[in-house]
Amino acid sequence: MVDQSVVITGRGLVTPAGIGVTENWTRLCSGESAAVPGPDLGRLGAQLQCPVPGFDADLLLGRPAARRLDRFSQLAIVAAREAVGDAGLSPDTWDGARVAVVMGCSVGGIATVTAQHVRLLDRGPEAVSPLTLPMGLGNMVAGHLAIDLRATGPNLTVSTACASGATAIGTARQMLRSGACDIAVAGGADASLDRLILSAFARMGALTKRTADPATASRPFDRDRDGFVAAEGAGVVVLEREGDARARGARVHARLAGYGASADAHHVTSPHPEGVGALAAMRAALADADAAGHDVDHVNAHGTSTKLNDLAEGRAIHALFGEEVSVTSTKGVTGHMLAAAGAAEAVYSTLSIEHRMVPPTANLEVLDPEIRVDVVASAPRAQRADMVMSTSFGFGGQNAALLVAAP
Repeated sequence: MVDQSVVITGRGLVTPAGIGVTENWTRLCSGESAAVPGPDLGRLGAQLQCPVPGFDADLLLGRPAARRLDRFSQLAIVAAREAVGDAGLSPDTWDGARVAVVMGCSVGGIATVTAQHVRLLDRGPEAVSPLTLPMGLGNMVAGHLAIDLRATGPNLTVSTACASGATAIGTARQMLRSGACDIAVAGGADASLDRLILSAFARMGALTKRTADPATASRPFDRDRDGFVAAEGAGVVVLEREGDARARGARVHARLAGYGASADAHHVTSPHPEGVGALAAMRAALADADAAGHDVDHVNAHGTSTKLNDLAEGRAIHALFGEEVSVTSTKGVTGHMLAAAGAAEAVYSTLSIEHRMVPPTANLEVLDPEIRVDVVASAPRAQRADMVMSTSFGFGGQNAALLVAAP
């Protein structure tokens, strides 16, 4: 029988909170927002954004390689290299045929596509780059990772909007448990700080209008929240069956104890107001782990800083856990990284286990009185967190929940 226990042995992060896991954790615990002024969209107004600070693709990947990659793939490769190295693995020594790559993305290489569309309109079809599709297609993040890591096992990209990174990790776990691979490199990446995407979000009313003070704009669960700050980033983990990891003497960061998914089947953008789909995904993750609500110490919430999401999620968390678990949203610091969010937040969950610390929800000044959960604010909270639920929800009502536990 194939070993059913799956563990996280490698972690990699490239986010607005920094490049690398250590830098991310320090920034999260500081509660310092990464939001900065973004583009002015004319009548839609000035916007905010959370870019990855100091990311030099030419330096990190080499100029020839960087020029052939859209930014979302650049971010993913750097995060994946950190995760693989952290796991003590190398493409030089592993059996690539037994290594799967499963990545989540939402908007894909949108910057490449929009730039080439401008060239098409201005200069005609012959001006369009032959690299448009290899750079712009959403599936290429997994394809480029496979080339970089020489991983010839199962290779796929999943897209469940802002739940994509969590869905990818859950899918990779299922592949390991089925015996389809021995190692899985999984996570999510998006680079959505493009005028088209920002304009679309702004037209929907999803973005914050608190542009005068970027540092306080993203405020999950706060009474005065009014929208999210768009962000870019990548989060990647290395997953292995526990028996294989222990046999090679690997450091185990956490067990990936459970995964649950669901659909609201309610509305194309708005969550079910009672959080029915979110609750179903969380219950499925608990059932998958053969665990109960009282086993969970902490919830790393999706917490986007939008009126509807935070209220629906708060209701779902209260229905399952009451006020017995601590809750945080790291999007007060990072902004909303779309597909990368769930993967990065799964890594943050493992760090809470490791450090026995819950980062604060940045900018939470007055908790929305309709959200009856124990949200950590102002400063990190020292607490034992042996089992953490990480939640992710996306447009289309697509929901995912990951349950990570102490090794």
